[in-house]
Amino acid sequence: MQVITSKDNEIIKNIKKLKEKKYRDQTGEYIIEGIKLVEEAIIENVKISKIVVCEDCETDGSIPKDLMYEIAKYNCIYVSKKIFESISDVNTPQGILAVIEKYQLEEKISYNEDILVVLDGVQDPGNLGTILRTVDSVNLKQIILSPKCADPYNPKVVRSSMGAIFRLNIIESKNIIETLKDIKKNKYKIVATSLETEENIYTLDYNKKAIIIGNEANGVSKEVLEIANEKIKIPMLGKTESLNAAVATGIILYEYVRRKID
Repeated sequence: MQVITSKDNEIIKNIKKLKEKKYRDQTGEYIIEGIKLVEEAIIENVKISKIVVCEDCETDGSIPKDLMYEIAKYNCIYVSKKIFESISDVNTPQGILAVIEKYQLEEKISYNEDILVVLDGVQDPGNLGTILRTVDSVNLKQIILSPKCADPYNPKVVRSSMGAIFRLNIIESKNIIETLKDIKKNKYKIVATSLETEENIYTLDYNKKAIIIGNEANGVSKEVLEIANEKIKIPMLGKTESLNAAVATGIILYEYVRRKID
């Protein structure tokens, strides 16, 4: 156990830097915050570099005793409430956060699943985190992100994923077109979501398909649409023409679930 009393301590400075993507990329680490996420990280046996605990939260009993016993097995740092608030990314901190080492289950895409979920420029961190959670909920094990997507290790993405980030292989493509061409070579068809089609999610055969979810404002990019084998849309009875990216993903994936359990 280590006690830090100065906000100028090098460890505290480095944790603060992890709020920025460039430092997360440089160090290969990211922050998780809150009781639930730290518990999930321990359960999923992820690589925990260090755990930071607010001294006040330890003494007032707001952190469960069984969690306190568990975190004692790790590299724990105790700080004052003021220092903890300076490194926290939320308005009402729960007094515990951890620094996690990034890891990838596999560098390559696994072609053992019925469908692949590919995100093309999804930029809102809340949307991305919710999509990760939804993908995990349908028991898929991977997701592919284009270079223009939000950083999956952004604190808001991590919180929104509710622990799903620990269970998914997040493949960050450097060139989405080349990645999709490789997917095609592995006998998957590319299916793009688009308003410019009469085909819909209820007529799609959910077998060996890579389903592309596009950018919140502009949808799937022109380059991706051009190499897609099929285009689908979600039928809507009202006047609204499009849905939030995370909502659309949920609707599509749960049609896949319905087929699986039918």
